Order: sequence, then structure tokens, then C-alpha cells
Amino acid sequence: MSRIAKPLLLSLVIVAALTACKKEQAASSTAPQPEASATPNAPVLEGEVDIVAWPGYIERGESDKAYDWVSEFENATGCKVNVKTAGNSDEMVALMNQGGYDLVTASGDASLRLVAGGKVQPVDVTRIPSYGNIDPRLQSAPWHTVAGKHYGVPYQWGPNVLMYNTKVFRTPPKSWSVVFEEQKLPDGKSNKGRVQAYDGPIYIADAALYLMSKQPELGIQDPYELNETQYAAALDLLRKQKALVHRYWHDATVQMSDFKNEGVVASGSWPYQVNALQAEKPPQPIASTIPAEGATGWADTTMLATGAKHPNCAYRWMEWSISPKVQGDVAAWFGSVPVNPQACTGNALLTDTGCKTNGIDNFDNLHFWRTPEAKCAGQTACVPYSRWTQDYLAIMGG
Repeated sequence: MSRIAKPLLLSLVIVAALTACKKEQAASSTAPQPEASATPNAPVLEGEVDIVAWPGYIERGESDKAYDWVSEFENATGCKVNVKTAGNSDEMVALMNQGGYDLVTASGDASLRLVAGGKVQPVDVTRIPSYGNIDPRLQSAPWHTVAGKHYGVPYQWGPNVLMYNTKVFRTPPKSWSVVFEEQKLPDGKSNKGRVQAYDGPIYIADAALYLMSKQPELGIQDPYELNETQYAAALDLLRKQKALVHRYWHDATVQMSDFKNEGVVASGSWPYQVNALQAEKPPQPIASTIPAEGATGWADTTMLATGAKHPNCAYRWMEWSISPKVQGDVAAWFGSVPVNPQACTGNALLTDTGCKTNGIDNFDNLHFWRTPEAKCAGQTACVPYSRWTQDYLAIMGG
């Protein structure tokens, strides 16, 4: 080959190689690239989640713009939150039996019934990264943990307080007797027709708790574990109370109206009603206390329905619900205590004193709602919840 042809051929080879390289680079730059944030096999979010909840537990700023822990969740996930409120645990159980819901914020007097009835399923806590931040006393609580399986994620807890009118009671009532026994109140008038009782069979436990101090000879050790004699005494107290009761309440809004407009001055209640009435403009003359006999309480659990139609959105909500910000906001609104202790500091709505104000130090002194069972630890045989339901309905009905 001539001296001229060899360099020419070499140049052509180099040009061809460079052209091929450029084409490969161009093809590579136009090919779809994997997103850095993509997660292989990430669950597909279904676009909504249906929740049965207590009033005030799931707010989107409609009552007060400052209290909204739904909108940000919806914007971040695309899961629309649909809420059905329930006034008592029996209503929650009925709704879950009916079906069509993904989650329920169940109290201890409903949770084990839902487990036994197969209406809720164990949750995979590995899909809830923040589960380890929950108060250790609640992570495996007996009202949502069965045979070592978690049937939900703790949400909030608190006491059933004695709410009272501060114009009638210049100092806090010292005993639950003001709602259980006929008497003159500090304003010189009878309590007849001026007190309320809770519309739910679990209220029998409140009567039993009062009798633990009032009639110690009964030997009541646990208000949810009653033998026939103890149970009969509690029913007798409630039958006598009926003559005093203005209304058996289960709707928080109706109870608040009754305190404002119907002359009701004392009742067992939730911190939610107390907070709401105190926050009105002008504030209502309302306060609350835990009397000397102590109080029942509730520790609520977000439980996942068996056959939930939107399980992935439900899992995202359960994780969201125990974040410090959400926990603090819920506690500030409802007057409850966060299950995530991190929420007790740095929350603008709850403030750093809010957990103490809402009763975080009362945990060991509360008798948390629990489904009464025939088989019980403290007695040879106890009256089961089916009897509680039947007999309390009879009392309310007269």
C-alpha cells in the first residue's frame, strides 16, 4: 500500500470509530433513565383510605385551621382520607362488622372483640418504621396484642374526666358521688336532672370504680372483672342514678350543647369536650378533674380491617399517625396524651407543658377500658360483656 493510502485508511477508521461512539452516547442520553428516588417493588397507593374514628381524632382544619393533620398527608401520598365518626365502641364494632372500612381507632373495650370476631388483622410493624418510637408501655399492650401479634398501632390515650360547671363548683368536685348519688350541689340546688352518664355498657366500670372506694367490703379489685355480687351492686347504683340523669350521652357535640343550654353541670366526659368549651369565645365556665376515687381511661389503637380495600394507604396513614408532629397536634386538640413521647417537646400547639397538663403522669393510675370476659384473672368467674350490654340497655330504657 502506498505511503499516501495508509494514513488515509487510518483516518477513515478513526472517523468511523468516533462517529459510532457519538451515536452510542446520543442513544444513551435519549434512553429513559431510572429515577434516583424510585423504590423497586414499592406498594401502589390506592388513592384513598376509609377510617372509623372518634370525634376530633382526624381533623383537616375545618373546625380550626391550625389543626389539620390530614391535608399534608393527602398531598404527600395522594391518599384521600374519608372519615366516619362513632360515638361509642359498640357503634365502632357495628360499623366494622358492616364492612367497607380500612382502619378504626378502637378503644380497649372494642379492640379484643374485633380481634375475636376476625374483623381486624395483624399489622406488619416492619412497614411502620416509627413503631419503635411508641411508648414502650403501649407497644405490646394487652388490648391490641394477642399471641404475640400486634393488631394495630397505638394512637392516643387519656382519662375519662369529671367535667363540671365552674359557676356551680367553685372548687373541683372531690368525688364521683356528684353524678351517682342524689345530693345538693354547692349552689344549693339538687343534682337531679343536672348530670349525665355515658351511653355505653362500659360505663358499668365507672360505677364499679366508684364502689371500690364507696363499698370496699365488696372486694372489687378490677372494675372490668366483676363477680355476680359485685356486678349486682354496680347495676343497683346505676339504676338509682337513672333518676338523676338528664341524658345518656354519646355525641360529644350534643353534650357540649347540653352544658351550655340545658343546665347540665356535671358529667363524666372526655378532655376533648373540655378543651372545646374552654376554647369558645367567650370561654365557657367549664373545667375538669379526676376525683379521689380515680378514673377509667382509654388507650386507643388504629386497627387494620380484615380484607381492607386500601391497605397500602392504610399503612402509610398508620406511619403518619405516630409522627411527633401529628401526635402533638392531636393531643393538643383532643386533650389526650401522645403515644409517641417525642411529641411532648417542640410542638407549638401542645407546648412543652401540654403532656403534663393532659395527664401523662396518670398512666399508672388509670383503669383503661377493656372488654370484660367470663374468664378473668382476678376472680373464679366474671360477668362477660354480653351481660353488660344487655343489662345497661335495660337500665337506660327504664
